[in-house]
Amino acid sequence: MAASRIAAPPRQTQLLLRLNRKNDCVEWEPVSILIAIYSHLGKSVLKTMCDFNVFGGIRPNSAIKSQSHKWLGCRSLRGISLAIAVVAGAFPALAEATEPSGGIPSPSIATSLPDNGDPAGIRKWLSERGVTYGVVYTGEALGNVSGGIHQGALYGGKLEVAVSANLEKLIGWQGLSFFSNAFQIHRTSGPRDEHFTSMITISNIEAFSSTRLSELWFEQKFFDDRFGIRIGQLTTDAEFFISDYSKMFISSDWPTIMGANVPSGGPAYPLATPGIRWKFDASANWSMLVGLYNGDPGNQASVNRTGTNFRVNDPPLLMGEIQHRYNQDKESRGLAGTLRLGGWHHFGKFDDLRFDHAGHSLADPLSNGVARQFRGTSGIYGIVDQQLYRPEGGGPDSGISVFSRISGAPSDRNLVNFFLDGGVVFAGMLPARPDDKFGASFIYARMSDWARALDYDLIAFAGVAHPIRAYEMTIELSYQAQIKPGWTMQPVFQYIIHPGGHVPDPISPNLAIKSGALVGVRSTVAF
Repeated sequence: MAASRIAAPPRQTQLLLRLNRKNDCVEWEPVSILIAIYSHLGKSVLKTMCDFNVFGGIRPNSAIKSQSHKWLGCRSLRGISLAIAVVAGAFPALAEATEPSGGIPSPSIATSLPDNGDPAGIRKWLSERGVTYGVVYTGEALGNVSGGIHQGALYGGKLEVAVSANLEKLIGWQGLSFFSNAFQIHRTSGPRDEHFTSMITISNIEAFSSTRLSELWFEQKFFDDRFGIRIGQLTTDAEFFISDYSKMFISSDWPTIMGANVPSGGPAYPLATPGIRWKFDASANWSMLVGLYNGDPGNQASVNRTGTNFRVNDPPLLMGEIQHRYNQDKESRGLAGTLRLGGWHHFGKFDDLRFDHAGHSLADPLSNGVARQFRGTSGIYGIVDQQLYRPEGGGPDSGISVFSRISGAPSDRNLVNFFLDGGVVFAGMLPARPDDKFGASFIYARMSDWARALDYDLIAFAGVAHPIRAYEMTIELSYQAQIKPGWTMQPVFQYIIHPGGHVPDPISPNLAIKSGALVGVRSTVAF
């Protein structure tokens, strides 16, 4: 494209730019702009984290190597940030959503730093050309004080780097954007896998310890941005099966009815997979989404440890959702809300949970032990987010709000055939703490009739009593306090009922794993 006259960049960036002396103008290369992000990122983020001591001196890498969790200085953060920069730099990233002011997302700890954490002006300069980036560190200490397989406390964390770009600003391609993000996850799967063996999410940052690429996609919009096609490596939980008001709870996550039933849990955090998503905004209040994804992203601990497998040969997963929103503007006086109705179909093969090909119970000694198979599995869901009280001048997230998600799937081929969650959130209700939130939530996942029937068959044929699978349920109480814009602290209490769905305790197989309580605190810092 023809070069254009633009203002000179900050001095630190000039060496990354290629000059075109013809016609006395400067031509900036998009790749150089992206490289500039990581040059600035490594310095600014580390300085911010160390200045605010947001990690409390914990060295995240030590949590991966041992359970001692030694308290060390901020120097170890350089290794983590370097790893993220390498991953994100190797997979160029570009934009989603509205562009932050001056390149700073809202809220951000950068607004509490001198010069907004951007003394060289690189972040602002990049933003003016449509390129933005963000860094979020989430760290938490959680421990179960009763129940489960055993008691104990663990520290874990997730560092996320995301880069986005408006390619209309950057290279003049109207309606095109590009986005990517990457994670450095350390020691976050412990409470769920080691202490409770639960199906329901305990913490929504839990995952196998790794440094991995997540999403990497282009999106092209048409017809005044009313229709969009997104293609690349995608996650389903970025847009489907989401409750907006549930996001403050650490147990709010990809629903158990999907995570327990589709291969590898489906393309949801921390896994992404190649796919394509179509979105049509019929109006400001109505939207329709359809997504088609590779149906198995691969086991995160053994098959797809870095997020770079890019699997495309597995049976696909199809998802669709219709959304209706109302009173979402800050100027609106009515109560805000969102209604969603959706469903999914996976085109793979799924085992019968009770019978073999001959119709014998899999627990019957006459059975060959090979389950009959079904072609595909499907499910439907509905979501309600509803504001109950809106203070004068408040936005759609203020006041008192409730939410709920409900879903069902066939019992013969799905381990979980019914899912229900819900809760209430109080936002800005304390005059002295207008940015704080607190609330209560629950998540309920029922084991399928086929799975329970097989348990009864096993008792009948073997003559040995053992727990019958029933359901799992989690209750959470949480308070999210804003320390600074972009930095929150969140004490949490959870009670897990029937961990794993009322399955045998590995130490005492005749007894079920005991229900138990978990307490902890989460810190989230956004730059």
